[in-house]
Amino acid sequence: MTDTEETTPPTRREWLGLAALSTALGMIVLDGTIVGVALPTIIRDLNLDLTDAQWVNSIYAVVLAALLLSSGRLSDRLGRRRMLLVGLVLFMIGSILAALSDAASPLIWARVVQALGAALIMPATLSTVNATFRGRYRAAAFGVWGAVISGAAAVGPLAGGALTQYASWEWIFIVNIPLGLIVMVATVLWVRETRGGDNRPGVDVDGALLSGIGFGALVFAIIEGPNLGWWTPTMDFTIFGLTWPATAPISIVPVLLLIGIVALVLFVLWERHRAHNGRSAILDLTLFSLPTFAWGNVTAAMVAVGEFAIIFVLPLYLMNVLGLDVMIAGLILAAMAVGAFLSGASARHLAARFGAPGVVLLGLFLEVAGVLVLALFISSTTSGWAIAAILAVYGLGLGLASAQLTSTVLRDVPPKQSGQGSATQSTVRQVGSALGTAFSGAALSMALAFTLPNALAQDGITGDAATQAAEETRQSAGTTIEILRQQGSSSPFGSDTDTVVKALAEGFSDGTRAAMLVAVVFLALGVLGAVRVWVVARRTSAGEPSAER
Repeated sequence: MTDTEETTPPTRREWLGLAALSTALGMIVLDGTIVGVALPTIIRDLNLDLTDAQWVNSIYAVVLAALLLSSGRLSDRLGRRRMLLVGLVLFMIGSILAALSDAASPLIWARVVQALGAALIMPATLSTVNATFRGRYRAAAFGVWGAVISGAAAVGPLAGGALTQYASWEWIFIVNIPLGLIVMVATVLWVRETRGGDNRPGVDVDGALLSGIGFGALVFAIIEGPNLGWWTPTMDFTIFGLTWPATAPISIVPVLLLIGIVALVLFVLWERHRAHNGRSAILDLTLFSLPTFAWGNVTAAMVAVGEFAIIFVLPLYLMNVLGLDVMIAGLILAAMAVGAFLSGASARHLAARFGAPGVVLLGLFLEVAGVLVLALFISSTTSGWAIAAILAVYGLGLGLASAQLTSTVLRDVPPKQSGQGSATQSTVRQVGSALGTAFSGAALSMALAFTLPNALAQDGITGDAATQAAEETRQSAGTTIEILRQQGSSSPFGSDTDTVVKALAEGFSDGTRAAMLVAVVFLALGVLGAVRVWVVARRTSAGEPSAER
């Protein structure tokens, strides 16, 4: 890179192109979180159970995680703007199908189509930014890109709440149509076509299949584990006409976990083999010889797990336990966005003084503190606005970490490998978001199996009716609490309904706390990764050779 490249400012068209790319990115990130606050309403309208709800929320991230590496390579070869436009069309088709869904299966498959489009959009946006901007302008562009991720993820619940309450839940998908059309026009007008510099022969179909099987099997096993049994099967499992019976000696869950791990190990070996033979590979393993890239991706994954664990569980708690309507719940969750926007705007200035890795580290400390306080503070009587105040602190950390994490991860990646680098980082984030939903949902489900019966027993509610109420509350992700609250004394519990509702609410609060602690654990691991990035960056700045090569 020459000095001229470093100092030449971007043109007006390139800045407008950044706006178009950021809007496209914001649209697909928003769709990953906008569903959360509308989920309790969707559960009631479409009669979903907890597993259905998890899949509606996480299948989007699962498919993204499985396809991002392949789509990143495809964009490098065929043109990033072209793939962005194709992705926008697919995304809008999926949005229309989702809005027309009247049951769990059509909605889940519609989310798959949305994710197919998003898988083409996300790596195309980041790799185009990386290829277009240079020097300090690249840092500014990455700051915008990271701020859009954190801001859109946090604004999703507010948008979902407003659309669900004042229109219907279908509008959380319909709104993508006009927005997508606007982004398509802006992309055609202002985004230049770019391609990657890797012209090695071949198409890595086997690598794409192995990565898809690996990521998909792992997330599927984590989501289904509480229902199908972690070791001993608890029910029949049928897929594509084949049944894994409840009488089998082992549950399908550990089998899927093993398949996922083996597939990912084979994927890494296969990518190394293709690179050694000069063939095209969807994952460039040499990028992981860059310490900032390797450890930065670890940090990004942990941040995503923590963030999406919160976004999945908190709407269920706010609406079913505290009895808040969807708009108020969205406003409370939007406190994250307020904090993220405030800190994201100042992150670049802090990075100029303390360095991007230092800002990421500061942000993660704030995130851990916010979620830990939230986990300790949650109860069936907690004020929603007190939760909003805690979420604002968490949002401050989220904005700092996300805004600078992208530039930290890609700081040493050569421009000609920007497609690979950006697709890998996007994949890591999406794997983290899928695992965040899966881990928090599994933790919530397992915790509720103990906390709900115990809470009922402590208030003297026992017997078959209590057992059934506890199980229905667990399976419905807490919707049963709101149903009993609305039924009042006409419920099967008669004059004891208020007592039952309070007990179930307290039990669900305890289960929510367990899910929050899962987020704390992963965010703490993210802090460790960020410390490593900070140490490596300081060595590099001081001119010391890195031992991580």
